[in-house]
Amino acid sequence: MSQDEKAPFLPYGRQIIDDDDIAAVVRVLRSDWLTTGPNVERFEADVCAFTGANHGVAVCNGTAALHAAVHALGIGPGDEVVVPPMTFAASANCVLYCGATPVFADVDAGTLLLDPAAAEAAITPRTRAIIAVDYAGQPCDWDALRALADRHGLALVADACHSIGGTDKGRKVGTLADVTVFSFHPVKHVTTGEGGMCLTDDAELAHRMRTFRNHGITTDARQREKAGGWFYEMTDLGFNYRITDIQCALGSSQLGKLPGWLARRRELAAAYDAALTGSSARPLARRADTEHAYHLYVVRHPVRDEAFKRLRGNGVGANVHYVPVHLHPYYRERLGTHEGLCPAAEAAYREILSLPLWPGMSRTDVGRVARLLD
Repeated sequence: MSQDEKAPFLPYGRQIIDDDDIAAVVRVLRSDWLTTGPNVERFEADVCAFTGANHGVAVCNGTAALHAAVHALGIGPGDEVVVPPMTFAASANCVLYCGATPVFADVDAGTLLLDPAAAEAAITPRTRAIIAVDYAGQPCDWDALRALADRHGLALVADACHSIGGTDKGRKVGTLADVTVFSFHPVKHVTTGEGGMCLTDDAELAHRMRTFRNHGITTDARQREKAGGWFYEMTDLGFNYRITDIQCALGSSQLGKLPGWLARRRELAAAYDAALTGSSARPLARRADTEHAYHLYVVRHPVRDEAFKRLRGNGVGANVHYVPVHLHPYYRERLGTHEGLCPAAEAAYREILSLPLWPGMSRTDVGRVARLLD
């Protein structure tokens, strides 16, 4: 039995919870507010301070954040939204939730980020917005996308669920689009268990998203208590997308450790780069003038399925991100999407492999993974 076979299972991603996080949660459990209380506002303010955004709206998960963003932009039946195929299904599903139609535009073959030229080719008179995804944690070409959106009078949404802490030309993710969306799932940089947030500099958009997360009601319970009143009105058809104080206390505690975790992710990515020199596994291309947040470390491998089985068979939790959204059966049946629609994404899908990457890993772990790839 090899050393790799004896080694413990190495997941592709994992949360890190310490005593400070636990203490933060316990303080909330002993307080008067378990939900819709002061820790929600504090977490929103903390994320805004970290990113430089003006308004944060915390919700129960990243999918809810995408839904809130699209709803707040007024997108509905008859509208189209340009989306990339190389992402989790929620990036396109949120458009369908609002009764609109996602239109898939291909990605750049090197970075797997939305190709601005492909996005422009997908625009029609019905297009209302572009949703671009910072795939794996690398910021998109936001200057090109902003120029494209402005030229056609479109809203711009950043699905930054992979890229908190990233930068594009020195500007922080969270400030590069009309609305930016984060996820706080356990495999992401910062976790609240489940959770998400919308960031924007537009006060009216923030108000719409806050109302939307609370059934479309204008005030929440804490606001009514502070005002000493009971009256409320439902002005929109919203959802219960609220997040708890328990989760937000964990999020604020985790956020304080994010700079160190980002540095560690970048160190591990550099170790992978060095270890894979000369390997058949090729890292994705990197854009100039960006700081990659490295939610994922993705390589292309000519015999991906064999490499995946070898890694999993030796206790390494490799994964594949993602099946292109337009190839899922629901989209084929509902929208008539098909193979050949986004050739760069489809070609990449046959080769991509996500290697383990999280701050608790060691350089020894990186070496173990790299040895198994050939």
